[in-house]
Amino acid sequence: MYSYLSNSVRRQIRLVAVCTLLLAMAPFALAGGKKKKDDTPPPPPQKNWYESLDLSKFVWPDPPAITRMRYVDYFCCQKEETAPTTKKKSSWMDRMAGGESQEEKAATHPRFGLWSPYGLAVDSKGYLYVADSRVGAVFIFNTENKDDMQMIKNGKDATFGLIVGLAMDDNDRLFVSDAKLSRVLVFDANHKLEATIRGQMVEPNGVAIDTENRFLYVVDTAQDVVLVYDADKYNLIRTIGVAGKKHTLTGPGEFAKPANVAVDGDGNVYVTDLLNNRVEVFDAEGGFIREFGKQGDGPGHFARPKGIAVNSDGFVWVADAMQDRLQLFAPDGRFLMWVGTHGGMPGQFNVLAGVAVDKRNRVFTTEQYHARVQMFRYTTVAEATKEWEHRKAEAEKNAPKAPVQEKAQGEQKPAGDSVPQKAAPEQKN
Repeated sequence: MYSYLSNSVRRQIRLVAVCTLLLAMAPFALAGGKKKKDDTPPPPPQKNWYESLDLSKFVWPDPPAITRMRYVDYFCCQKEETAPTTKKKSSWMDRMAGGESQEEKAATHPRFGLWSPYGLAVDSKGYLYVADSRVGAVFIFNTENKDDMQMIKNGKDATFGLIVGLAMDDNDRLFVSDAKLSRVLVFDANHKLEATIRGQMVEPNGVAIDTENRFLYVVDTAQDVVLVYDADKYNLIRTIGVAGKKHTLTGPGEFAKPANVAVDGDGNVYVTDLLNNRVEVFDAEGGFIREFGKQGDGPGHFARPKGIAVNSDGFVWVADAMQDRLQLFAPDGRFLMWVGTHGGMPGQFNVLAGVAVDKRNRVFTTEQYHARVQMFRYTTVAEATKEWEHRKAEAEKNAPKAPVQEKAQGEQKPAGDSVPQKAAPEQKN
C-alpha cells in the first residue's frame, strides 16, 4: 500500500517519523546519554515506637498531683521494638520436632536476652542483678550504660538448676536461691562462688538479708516456711511458719505457698503469702506482728502477690502477678497508691513477678511474659514535702492581693495599694 502513495506523501511520512525519533532521544542527548543523578537526600530514619514516646508523661499519680513514681528506662538485652516483624517459616524438620526455626528463636528470644526474669538485687555500685530461671544465668546490667552487660553463667561460673531469688549484702556478696537443687549459692564481690548453703531446704524461693542482725531469710515455698540462717556462718537459726500442711493453713503467722521476703530498717520481716493473698509481718525474732491485704481487685487487695520490697521511707512495695500492678503500703498496712495494669507500655506489666528498691530510690520490676526489667524513680516523703512547700510558696506569691480599704479625709484609698503610709509628724507650736 505504501508503494502506491505519491512521493510528496511519502516524504511527509518520513519527516514525521524522523521528528518523532529525535524528540524521543532529546533527553538522552541533552544529558550526554547518562541518567541524571538524583541529589535528593535520603529520608531520615524513622523512630521506633519507644523512641517516639514522651517518657516524662509516665508518672504516678497523674498531674497536677505531686509525682511519687516516675518511669525511667527498661532492660532486656534486646530492644523489643526492633524485633523482626516477619519470621521465616519453620522447616518441615522443625515442625515435625514441634520446635521453632532458628530465625523464630532469634526473633523471639535473643541469645543473651532475658527469657524468664524473676529475682532482683542491686550492689553498692548501682549494678542491677537479675535471675533468669529459663536462661539459667544471673544477668548483670550497668544501669548507666545498657551496652555494658555481664553474666554469671550456668556450667561456667556455677551449676544452676532453677534459680529464682537474689539478695545482696553490704559487702556486695550475692545470694542466689536454687529451687531445683534445694540450696542457696553465695558469690563474692568478684562473682566467684564462695559457699553453698543447704540445710532443710526443699524449694527455696525469695531471699533477703538483714544487714544489721546478719540474718539470711529464705522462703521455702514447698514447706510453707521461712528459714532463718546466720548470714556469715550459714547455720540454721530458726523457722517461721508451720511445715507439712500442704498449703492449707490460713492463721496468723502461717503460710500457704509463701513467695518472697523483705526486711525494713528496723529488722521487721515482710512475707508475701501467695495463696492467702496477704502480706504477713514479723519482728526480728520471728514473732508475728500483723497482716494486711485480702483477695480481691480493689485498692489494697491481692490476686497472687509475689515480689516485695521496702523503700527508704519504710513503705512496702508488693508486686501482684495476676493483676499486674505494683501497690504501695505504709508500714502499718495502709494502702497508699498503685502503679500499672496489663499491657506492654512503660508502667504496664505482663505477669509481674519481682520488685527491688536500691539506695538511690530506684524501683526495679521483672515481668516474665515480656521478659524485661523496668526501672522507676520513687519520690521520697522529704522530696515530696519540699515540692509541696515550693508549690505553696509559688501559689502565695502569685495569688491576687486582697484590696485594702482606707479612708483619708473622706476619700477611699485605691484597691491594691497594700503599702501602709506613714502619718505626717505632728508640728509643735
